[in-house]
Amino acid sequence: MKSNQAAASSEVNLSEFDGVRYLHLGTEWVQGSMRVAAPYDIDLEYVQRMMAWLLFVPPESVKGRHAMQLGLGAGAITKFCYKKLGMTCTAVEINPRVADVCRAWLRLPPEGERMRVVIADAGHEIQKDEWFSTVDALAVDLYDDDAAAPMLDSAEFYADCRRLLTEDGCMTVNLFGRSASFERSLAQIVEAFGARAVWAFKPTREGNAVVLAQRTPTRPKRDALAAKAEAIEARWQLPARKWLKVFKALER
Repeated sequence: MKSNQAAASSEVNLSEFDGVRYLHLGTEWVQGSMRVAAPYDIDLEYVQRMMAWLLFVPPESVKGRHAMQLGLGAGAITKFCYKKLGMTCTAVEINPRVADVCRAWLRLPPEGERMRVVIADAGHEIQKDEWFSTVDALAVDLYDDDAAAPMLDSAEFYADCRRLLTEDGCMTVNLFGRSASFERSLAQIVEAFGARAVWAFKPTREGNAVVLAQRTPTRPKRDALAAKAEAIEARWQLPARKWLKVFKALER
């Protein structure tokens, strides 16, 4: 696994194919993407699933909430939350070149009252008191250049993430990785949040396994989730009804 210092200075480059622009950190591994004709939509399936927290809040309450993304990547989550959902957005990214490329080539909105990019080590930044209990939707996608394993993946780290969340806030985590153990990572999240707070998707074809953890565990009925999914599709064109086929609580 690459050190934080090395990650902060990684090379950043782009490729483009069939109308999609891809972000890379000096390797062939895709760290994010943007469909050029629809720059504020979410292109990748696993990134769409990172928005599953929408199933647990009233749709009309989303605008004005606070979304935080740890690991900016191509900025898809931050852009969607800012442009489509009307949220206040904070992205924490260790590599300033990633933020520069996102602004220049991937349509990341400029800094402003609702948009902030913090250049920092995410593990350190989220320990600051200013963020505690302020985040409604926390997206964690922290990988090195080779996408080999999560760079932060301990129970202590996930406990820090939990402290960021509002009472009805959720964390979503991408657990893709060739050398990463899904079960080990899941156990760390359960230790920090409790088993009743954790939900998981089946892996995508590419191997991305998204896990969701709630600050306050709830067990909405399936028909209630189905109604929310329909509302999400109607409002924001995310494939939420498909999510329910491959998404379930860890513990009933």
